[in-house]
Amino acid sequence: MAIRKIRIEGDPLLRKKSREVTEINDRTLELLEDMKDTLYEAEGLGLAAPQVGVLRKVVVVDMRDDEGLLKMINPKIIEKSEETQINIEGCLSVPDESGYVQRPKELTVEYLDEKGETHKMKCDGYKAVCISHELDHLEGILYIDKKIEVDEEMLESEELLENEENGDTKWLK
Repeated sequence: MAIRKIRIEGDPLLRKKSREVTEINDRTLELLEDMKDTLYEAEGLGLAAPQVGVLRKVVVVDMRDDEGLLKMINPKIIEKSEETQINIEGCLSVPDESGYVQRPKELTVEYLDEKGETHKMKCDGYKAVCISHELDHLEGILYIDKKIEVDEEMLESEELLENEENGDTKWLK
């Protein structure tokens, strides 16, 4: 497979909405493999198809946990908690920057795998952050659009400190 060029902020394609995949064919499977290779080459946690110049709803995520690589086609958040978390995020399409973003603490995502089978996955913590971040790319949204200023009170909050203790403040790439 191939390593694809990652689009950088300022590229108008990153601001466009992606279209659903209507048929899982050889091109879709090749895209998934190329995205996997590109993700690992760039040492990221997640990558959405628009980041490699393809306006399709396709995402790969590898949190480097027991689940390994997730290949998601037409993913959508079907449920999310009202409770939120604040974490530091970065992005392969916005190199050398990071910022605080507030996202749902828990969510459920529905998606197709590469065989066309439907899956529902509940996730929380940093995995919820990563999936939410990647799905934003499919809507033309970058994390810098959601970046918030964090004051001393927020920095001292238990939730942010708890996330730091769990290693959950590593950059999301």
